[in-house]
Formats: sequence, structure tokens, C-alpha cells
Amino acid sequence: MTPSWCCSPRARPGRAVSGKDLGDVSDIRRFLSAFHEPHAGLIQAAQQLLCDEQAPQRQRLLADLLHNVSQNIAAETRAEDPPWFEGLESRFQSKSGYLRYSCESRIRSYLREVSSYPSMVGAEAQEEFLRVLDSMCQKLRSVQYNGSYFDRGAKGGSRLCTPEGWFSCQGPFDMDSCLSRHSINPYSNRESRILFGTWNLDHIIEKKRAIIPTLVEAIKGQDGREVDWEYFYGLLFTSENLKLVHVVCHKKTTHKLSCDPNRIYKRQTRLKRKQPVRKRQ
Repeated sequence: MTPSWCCSPRARPGRAVSGKDLGDVSDIRRFLSAFHEPHAGLIQAAQQLLCDEQAPQRQRLLADLLHNVSQNIAAETRAEDPPWFEGLESRFQSKSGYLRYSCESRIRSYLREVSSYPSMVGAEAQEEFLRVLDSMCQKLRSVQYNGSYFDRGAKGGSRLCTPEGWFSCQGPFDMDSCLSRHSINPYSNRESRILFGTWNLDHIIEKKRAIIPTLVEAIKGQDGREVDWEYFYGLLFTSENLKLVHVVCHKKTTHKLSCDPNRIYKRQTRLKRKQPVRKRQ
């Protein structure tokens, strides 16, 4: 049976909500709240329908409904939501703590890749490469390997999600946004946590094809100039050059983008020549 507010002229879009519309608004609110805070009867009915349903499309809809109503987004600790932590080591006692660790692990893996390149710069430049690498390591340690990107409790400017933990796909490297509007909340349930592991932090300017080779060549040919390691740090490890993308939006093709040649070396400040002091006659 179709609810009366679905067909009501007062519910049509394009009209301002008046006092007469309040009944319709409250009906919608009650409808939405049924999914936000579902009653046990709703879940039981959906489970029974799923058991009896044969049509694949309806099975998918019912499965999605049950998946969404099983969320426990607000819970944060292991004690509040034990199922979320199934399969994780006992040292993880909070959702934010685990997701920070997850992000840190990704950033550390990028650092390990850079660390494997000293032998490629030659014996003469190895010392400089290690100096640059050490500067990057110190910077990463000071910001805890940017683990705040996945931490919903972090400050707004340092996380990639809402305070509730919702992440939105930022779209392929060559687009400004995600046309499919992919989103996920890994804080909601165990299945979403696992699925979030398939999302990628994609380098817009590619790490292996562009950033690291350019860094290597910059160190080998610096000729008295100072490599701007902070520029390369930003490209390798920060959201300046990283996009969070759904696996479907992670294009594996060559990006064909290069580093900015004007930012590879630090600008040298020219010293002003002192004017000779004129002798008084």
C-alpha cells in the first residue's frame, strides 16, 4: 500500500513548507528514522523476505537493506561494537585507532619504496639521497605518518572524512570529482571496514613513473643546488598529490604527468653587493 504522503499534492517538490505540510514532513522523518534506528521487527521481516525471495534484484535490495540497518556508526570502542573488531589484533581497542594505523601503513609503504633507491643514485650522491630521505622520515614521524587522514576524530583540515566517518571518492586522477558518487563509512560495520581496504590512495603525479625518478635525477645532477625535498615529500605522502578513490575509479593507465621543473630545487637567494663607500674629499 502506498503511503498517503507519496501522492499528496502538498508533498510535491517546488513548494514552500507551510504549517499544513508539517504532517507530511513528520511522516517522512518517521520513515527515514526507521532505517536509521530500525526496530527488531523490521530486521526480522526483511530477513524472512530475503529467505523467500527468488528474484536476484530484490534479493540484492533486501541484502543491502539488512547490511545498512546493521550499522553501528556511533560506537567507537571494542566494548561498544565487538563484531566490528572481529579478525583484528587485540591491541586495537578503538575504530579510529585501527583506521589511523591503516592509513599509516599505506604511507609507510610509500616511504619503503623511496628507501630502496639509494643504490640507483651512484656512490657520490648516496650521502645526499640519504640526507633527503632522513628529512622526509623526520617530517613523517612528526605528523604520525598522516594517519589522521582516516581518523574521524582528527581536526577537519587533517582528515578525509566527515566527523561521522563517511568517506567520499574523489574521482579518477584526471577528473575533478567522482561521477558515480561512491561513498563508504568503514566505521559502520565489519564488512564496510574490510571493503574500505580496497579503496586506494592514488598518486595524481605517479610515484614510480615520475616522482621517485625525478628525485633521483635531481640529486644526481644538483650541481651545487639544494633539492627541495619538501616539494617531493608533499607529492609522495600528502593529500596535495593523493586522491582517495574507489577501486573502480582507480585508473591503472599511465597518468603522463610530471613534476614541476620550477620546484625541484630550492630557489637561491642572491646576496646584494655592498656599494663601495665613497671617500669624502
